[in-house]
Amino acid sequence: MTEAILPLSLTGVSYRAGGLNLLENISVTLRAGARTVILGPNGAGKTLLLRICHGLLTPSAGQVRWAAGGPGLPAAQAMVFQQPVLLRRSAAANVDYALKLRGLERRERARRVAEALALAGLTPLARRPARVLSGGERQRLALARAWAPRPQVLFLDEPTANLDPAATRAIEVALLAIHQGGTKIVMTTQDLHQARRMAEEVLFLHRGRLLESAPAAAFFSQPRSPEAQAFLRGELAW
Repeated sequence: MTEAILPLSLTGVSYRAGGLNLLENISVTLRAGARTVILGPNGAGKTLLLRICHGLLTPSAGQVRWAAGGPGLPAAQAMVFQQPVLLRRSAAANVDYALKLRGLERRERARRVAEALALAGLTPLARRPARVLSGGERQRLALARAWAPRPQVLFLDEPTANLDPAATRAIEVALLAIHQGGTKIVMTTQDLHQARRMAEEVLFLHRGRLLESAPAAAFFSQPRSPEAQAFLRGELAW
């Protein structure tokens, strides 16, 4: 049985670059279950926080601790980027390659490829070269590829940025299915309507500081900080 890697605890996490404090003294615990949406204006530090959680960046100060780590940790969590890099091969082969890196045997890989493409609505495009897919299809393929190894946690950085409503809806439907399957969703978004649809808990960042961590219903109805109140009114640019 795979050891649970959650909760993920950040304690006093700061990140400094170019002489600037981009994240400052962030302490929060991400637990299994609730879908977490990270909100804040441009430059608030949302993507930086996501990358630190995923392990792509090391904080300048503070600690990032998973409940369980070791060699299996990278396979137990994954990230989908706003502009994913796809391999020069078919949609199915992109997903298969991710599974092959995990050491899965061919029959199991074939089963998971089929399941991942079906979840993302890409079954008819399985043999199509990934590089010729539309923007929405490419993002769904990146999601399928990240989910195929069955991570316990899936980080997503504005996964529907610049997508039309239909493509956005397809991504959201897939994410809800992934969540129902037991994967923890942690995502950033600039779309408040999407945040209201997807969030069960909200982390609100402003100028690199975590000002609020609250259940989504409480955050959207009664945000505590003046900055969050202004942000929800569309008045907080930075």
